[in-house]
Parts: sequence; C-alpha cells; structure tokens
Amino acid sequence: MKPEPTYQKLRGGYYTPEIIADFVANWAIQSLNSDILEPSCGDGAIIRSAVARLAALGATGGEIALRIHGVEIDPREAQKTSELLKDISDNGLRIDVSTRDFFSYCVEKLFDESFFGKPLAARGSFDVVIGNPPFIRYQNFPEEYKQKAIEIARAAGLKPSRLTNSWLLFLVASSLMLRARGRLAMVIPAELFQVNYAAEARNLLSKFFEEITIVTFKRLVFKGVQQEIMVFLGERNNSGNPHIRVVELDSIEDLATYDINKANSSEFKPLCSSADKWTIYFLNSDEMALIQSLRNNSGLTTSSDVIDVDVGVVTGENKFFILDKEKMEKYHVEAFCERIVTRSNHLAGVILSESDFINNVERGLKTFLLNVPATPLTELPSNVTNYIEEGEKAGVYKGYKCRMRRWWYSVPSTWIPDAFMLRQVHSYPKLVLNHASATSTDTVHRVKFKKNADCNAIAVSLLNSLTFAFAELTGRSYGGGVLTFEPSEAENLPLPLTGAESLDINLVNKLINSKQINRVLDITDEVLLEGGLGLAPHRVEMLRGIWEKLRDRRQKRKYSF
Repeated sequence: MKPEPTYQKLRGGYYTPEIIADFVANWAIQSLNSDILEPSCGDGAIIRSAVARLAALGATGGEIALRIHGVEIDPREAQKTSELLKDISDNGLRIDVSTRDFFSYCVEKLFDESFFGKPLAARGSFDVVIGNPPFIRYQNFPEEYKQKAIEIARAAGLKPSRLTNSWLLFLVASSLMLRARGRLAMVIPAELFQVNYAAEARNLLSKFFEEITIVTFKRLVFKGVQQEIMVFLGERNNSGNPHIRVVELDSIEDLATYDINKANSSEFKPLCSSADKWTIYFLNSDEMALIQSLRNNSGLTTSSDVIDVDVGVVTGENKFFILDKEKMEKYHVEAFCERIVTRSNHLAGVILSESDFINNVERGLKTFLLNVPATPLTELPSNVTNYIEEGEKAGVYKGYKCRMRRWWYSVPSTWIPDAFMLRQVHSYPKLVLNHASATSTDTVHRVKFKKNADCNAIAVSLLNSLTFAFAELTGRSYGGGVLTFEPSEAENLPLPLTGAESLDINLVNKLINSKQINRVLDITDEVLLEGGLGLAPHRVEMLRGIWEKLRDRRQKRKYSF
C-alpha cells in the first residue's frame, strides 16, 4: 500500500534556495517604480530577495512596502513571511501579504468591471511577477481552487483538463497579471518543455512574451525530489521579434557568477508558435533546421500508421497478482496463471523468444500473472480461493483499482500483444516482438500491428538515428534520466520503412542482446537513412549527434548535494 502523502507534498511547497531567489529578483526588478507580485510567497524567501534588490536600487523602506505584494494560501507560511520581514527596515516596513488562494485573487484582479472591453493580455497590474509556484499534482489540487484556475485558463483561450497540474495554471495566471513591458521570473518544473498537456501553454507563452530565457541545471535542485526544475524568464517588450534561449548551467551555485545580460546573441532562436516541445531549443540552429526539414518528409511513416500502442495490464497490486515460478507452484495455481513481462530488463533484445522467457523464469523473475475469471469464490477451486483469502487478509482488496472491480481478484484486459514497447527508456526506444505469448504490466506498453504490417521490418525500422533523435523530442524525461512515452507519444514516432524488409532481424537481435547499439545504427542508418531516404552522410551523422546530445543530457541529471 502506498504511504499517505505528506503535508508538504499536498501543498506542493518546496522552499526556494536563496541563490535562486536572488537571481530571479535581480533579473526581474529593473526599476524602483516596479509594482511586484509574489503569487505564492511561502516562507518569504523570494520577497526577501526582492526587498534587497529594491534597496540596492536605492529604495527606502516605505517605498518598498508600497511596491511588493504577496499572496499565500497557507496562514502558517504567510505568518513566516511576516515574521521574516519584521526587522528588515528601520522604517517600520510591512509587506502586503494577502492570505488567500492566488486564483481567486487573479479572478478579482483580471475580471474587474473596470477592464470591460479590454483584452485579457492588457489587464495586468504588475510590472514584475516572481515566484516558485506549488508543484501540486492534479490529484491533490483542491477543487475550489482548481475551478478558478480553469476559469482563468479558459479565458486565455486554453482548454485545460481536470488533470492539469497546478504549477502550469499558476504560470499562465501569473503571466496575465503582467503589464505591457513587464517581466516574469518563476521556478517551475522542466515538464513545461515536454509534456503534452503543456502544449497550449507553450503556444500562449510564445505569443505573450517577446523574449524568453530558460535556465536549466545539470544537477537536481530539490532534495528528495526526482523533478528537474528550471527558471523561466519572460519579458514583454513589444519588440515584435519573439525569440528564446536555453541556458544550461551545472548547478544552481553557478547562478552567482552567471551574467545573463551578457549573453551571446547567437544563443537566441526564433520562438515558434506551435505545439512543438521545447526540448528542441537545446539544439543549435543547424540541428533545429534539420529536424524541421524532416518533419514532413514523404519517405517517413508515422508509427500510428502501422501499430496501435496501449498500456499494459493494471493489476492494482503487483505484489499479489504477479508471481514467480516458486510461488505459483507453492499455491498450485498454475492453471490460473498467464505469462507476463513486468520490467524492461526482461526484454534484452528485439525478440522475446520462448527460450528468453524460460530463461527469465529460471532466473527467478516474477513472470506469471494470476488471471482468475470474474466469478464468485464459490465457483473457484480451493487452491485458488486459499491464495485469494491470503490477499484479503493482507488488505489487497482495499486498493483503489481492486475496489472498483465487481470481483477484486479478477484482473481485466489481460490480452496478449504482438509486441512490446518500452514505456521508460534509459538509452533508446525499441519494439520487442512477442514470440513467447506473454502479456505485460503497465511498466511496458502492449503493441498490436495493423493489418498486413511487416512486423520484422517495423521493429528494425525503429532502430536508427533519425527515429532516436525524434524520440528524444517526443517523449518526456524526469530527474532520474529516463525517457518516458505515453501511448500517444509512442504512436507519433517517424519510421523510415523503405529498405527495412532487407535487414536481418536475427542479426539485429543478436547485436542488441550484446549491447552493440552503435553497430546496429551503422547498419540501419546506411540502409534506411542514406539508402531509403536519400540523406547525405553528414546529415545522418548530425542526427546521430542530436540523439547522443539529448540522451546524454537527460542521463546526467543528478543531485547537487
């Protein structure tokens, strides 16, 4: 059973390191006349940096008090801010901290009657917005605040789902609070780069800000959180020439010496108003141009044209439903078990053969799924009911997925796929042909080939530098360095199929099993990319470099501490 979420997790609060707080305040606040908003001020770290920045610009305590406005829903955190700032000024400085939820605050500000007839983008009342919004997952996002947030997003032309996480709605609402020529600086998850649900927000931001700088870090920032974060810097300057740059530093300590105002102009790239994931901005201009030129290449087939990708079996409690051979035989439930793959390391090559599966069994891996029909216990043999009753004693039936079933012990949708596709990838994606008649848990996607599809050719066609490069741009990566694909993303990969039928899948399988992926790419790139697509060798080499650059970047995420 999963542990109950902590208070910190429920409220999504992770305190901002002082070095980041100083950085965002120093960049965003350029004038003594700036009206400043901190939409989730927490313990006051960023407000303290804003106070120091205004003081450095020559402001007195009274002037500072008029300029800084904080919002914080948690009374305990708001009190921390007030206590922190009591002694900052000899002039009796009191910062305006409103103890309420930010989205209600925004609704009142943005939809005031005085703005009737004005476009939403022209209703902002702050020159600077700086903050570190809560990282609340949609499951823990209180309904009363979520509704306000969705109202704002819809007014901005977005179509947020109820599964949208809070930080993204904070970013959108905070942007709308800016005046023309305003600056926004926020600490947000790097998910903005790559998740599908942020596509509309990326498009909005690319139109709202003329200049965007994103500062990322090779090392993870928040202790105990496998979440890559970035600093988003957006400037509204009415230049009419939107552009973006991505700056990658080793760790947050580098912010102390990094002068963002001395950036080389070559760092900036045109800001595209499209659904493209912003991972592409880690590439240089030539690499971006190559990727864009290949997007609509007539020689490429989208994976959805030849395969359907679906999630694996959701048991509700793998510890109970997934057994190794010893346990299966101990309880004599062999007649009620099906073969199953539970981890990507069960799939070493691009073919799961009968001998591969038997080898997994002999290694003691959990390779069998308890597959009991949806029927009352009284209609099942005693050996099966004995095992089920042990599960009841352990409380397995109390789990969410099990509770939703009529018969908690009967797992639905256990169909056997034609192939598997890795959901989480360490180095590269692959299709694995299912010659062992197994199914898989939801750690591995299940694949069906469409009618008349050449399964061997499709499996081989996925293994090339072009598809690998696009995979890095299509999937999403997290702090642990893995590349994750949802089914819709797995169905959106470009495949160079011309010539794939001539490749020997058994040779490819042998090389993959012996971890010789570069040797495989040498073979497939020559046949599929140079021969099939007619790409020049130097372009193929560039595609290999794009894949390696993006792969190495995500694999090197690690902690600063």
